[in-house]
Amino acid sequence: MTVDPGPFFHGTKVPLQPGDLLEAGYRSNYGERRTANFLYFTATLDAATWGAELAVGDGPGRIYEVEPTGPFEDDPNLTDKRFPGNPTRSYRTRDPLRVTGEVTDWEPHTADQLQHMRDSLAELERQGVEAIND
Repeated sequence: MTVDPGPFFHGTKVPLQPGDLLEAGYRSNYGERRTANFLYFTATLDAATWGAELAVGDGPGRIYEVEPTGPFEDDPNLTDKRFPGNPTRSYRTRDPLRVTGEVTDWEPHTADQLQHMRDSLAELERQGVEAIND
């Protein structure tokens, strides 16, 4: 179990309200869109911004402040695989996340940054790299 005092954020395009629970078991926003065994969240607004901007859907990106309802661990898709340690403070959990509020004053990435990230994700998909989901 990881210890981080937060606050924690989750980026998505789904409209949510304070008190709503996010739960695992839905299709992932990434790769082959397999059923996600985990919920992903972060303690940095930058990482949550990527989630909001890259999430599947037509609506606007949204960032919510969330609180884990159970234990969580470092996200193995980023920790040590891409970045030594966990500088993005990115985590995953099998337990629900409770929405406590919406962050409305976040700054989006530039169009160039967003295109570079989309190109990088497309290259990973082309190579058959999938998120660790077990």
